[in-house]
Amino acid sequence: MSHDAAPNLDFAGTTPYEDYVQADVLTHLQHPLSDDPGEMVFLVTTQVMELWFTVVVHEWETAAHALRQDDIPVAMDALKRSARELEALNASWRPLANLTPAQFNSYRSALGEGSGFQSAMYRRMEFLLGEKSASMLVPHRGAPRVHAELEKALHEPSLYDEVLRLLARRGYAVPAEVLERDLSRKYEPSEQVERAWAELYGAEEQDTELMRLAEALTDVGELVWRWRNDHLVATRRAMGSKVGTGGSAGVSWLEKRARKNVFPELWTARSHV
Repeated sequence: MSHDAAPNLDFAGTTPYEDYVQADVLTHLQHPLSDDPGEMVFLVTTQVMELWFTVVVHEWETAAHALRQDDIPVAMDALKRSARELEALNASWRPLANLTPAQFNSYRSALGEGSGFQSAMYRRMEFLLGEKSASMLVPHRGAPRVHAELEKALHEPSLYDEVLRLLARRGYAVPAEVLERDLSRKYEPSEQVERAWAELYGAEEQDTELMRLAEALTDVGELVWRWRNDHLVATRRAMGSKVGTGGSAGVSWLEKRARKNVFPELWTARSHV
């Protein structure tokens, strides 16, 4: 076969690439609502973020299922992929990071009551991190499929729940009230869980498999924290401390979120090692 053979360019109907990627669908989903040329960047970047949310949710659900089966290698692969995907997600802020208030105002009214708080896929990410809230299903009552998916996720173990169940199965003293908690409620830090992580990190003969899992979770937690901070900074630059889109609390809410750690005892336990 010749190395300089030209690719086949003649296909009946669409190309195999189009059939698989559906690029024509993706590139015609943009319908700006203002005349401002910068709105296209905002719209596409937001859509790209939604795609990354979808991939990360897939990875964390894969990891949670693998941990349930005591399959740490599969969980680790998914967590490591998600870390690279979170880096790409976080980089999505760059096109928006230098928006001036005037630039954002030129198309902000086109958003109407729209707000990132209403992203169902981002909410599923938060639920997988243990940030459960039944009230966050309310905006999706008019979309039965989305609402059903969120309600299912609300009542399922989070990724962190599955990690703590694994620790308990490996002999670490995770308290019953954590293992048997109402899964639809937000996860609250536990001193006993903190001690379990401190024991794992401080052991003379360390369980390297669990240690690698803990560090992979820490990588994920750090990248989620960076996402929240990048969101905060981009919002501060674009709109200061004004009320957020859709009537959200804007910067004040983001500041509160940015101060919180994901997988909290993994961070606090380090002070006791």
